[in-house]
Amino acid sequence: MKSVIAAAILVAGIAMTGTAQAASDGCEGKKFVFFPGGPEGGSFASIVYNGAVLAAKHTGCRVEYVWSDWNPEKMVRQFSEAIARRPDGIALMGHPGEAALGPLIDKARAAGIIVTTQNVDLPTYEAKNKASGFGYVGAKNYSAGESLAKGMIGQCGLKSGDQAFVWGLLGQEARGLRTKGAIDALEAAGIEVKYLEIANNINKDAVQGIPTFSAFAAANPDLKAVVTDHGGLTATLPSYLKAAGKAPGDLCAAGFDLSAPIAQGIETGYISIVLDQQPFLQGYLPIVQLYLSSKFGFAGMNIDTGAALITKDNIGPVAKLAKDAIR
Repeated sequence: MKSVIAAAILVAGIAMTGTAQAASDGCEGKKFVFFPGGPEGGSFASIVYNGAVLAAKHTGCRVEYVWSDWNPEKMVRQFSEAIARRPDGIALMGHPGEAALGPLIDKARAAGIIVTTQNVDLPTYEAKNKASGFGYVGAKNYSAGESLAKGMIGQCGLKSGDQAFVWGLLGQEARGLRTKGAIDALEAAGIEVKYLEIANNINKDAVQGIPTFSAFAAANPDLKAVVTDHGGLTATLPSYLKAAGKAPGDLCAAGFDLSAPIAQGIETGYISIVLDQQPFLQGYLPIVQLYLSSKFGFAGMNIDTGAALITKDNIGPVAKLAKDAIR
């Protein structure tokens, strides 16, 4: 009997130790603000959001989600408002750039708020605040644009003298580096670039770009390729091409990210190649970063998620994940 009682006490002690350990590892009392970036329900932003929601579930952290319609001015205003709410941490999209966000990052840090970034990096402020949890999860924007353009040239057999339409965001200080990388790579190969800035209304709702694309294609009949530097616009490429009277393969169409519409566009031949920057990780890992830094004092992690070029040759293994809003 004594041995049974002793065993029971030992088991209870182990269970209590486990419970205490679990409690000490928990996220109770922590509150974070997370920016998925785009409009609620958007093809790219929804995957980012799904990643953050799963991380919140796994860590037990309370997270408030702030949608920004990919509008840099709105992001700055919302960041300022988030600081005023005094959360433990903020995971921010870096689209407005360091000049606009830097003073607010300093204000957040002075208030004891951990700041980290996803999708667009802020390298100066990351270096300045890395020890206090400032990290980055996302593609390296210039090299991502460069990689996509080089991949498109090889995939579609483009040659010097061909014309390509780049629909991008050069006007945004940090975010525009991806557009610049694509243009530089195309021009280095002797390809003539026709450029158009993505308007704010199209940035928010890509479907509104259908008349713009149709008019641009009609005005430039010698186009051989198009690059859309935006996940939402890339998802809408099949609609753009159909509205312009283009069949699959008439234009080499390239863009960024994976989503259910993009996977379908690749499978049907309307989209030739995309760079997958794995937006689910851009949601999941910043929440983990804020949890680890606020709970245990871990420094910021810098993780490049822009790892793969996806074409019809390798869409198969990830198509279902894209349809499930994971890839």
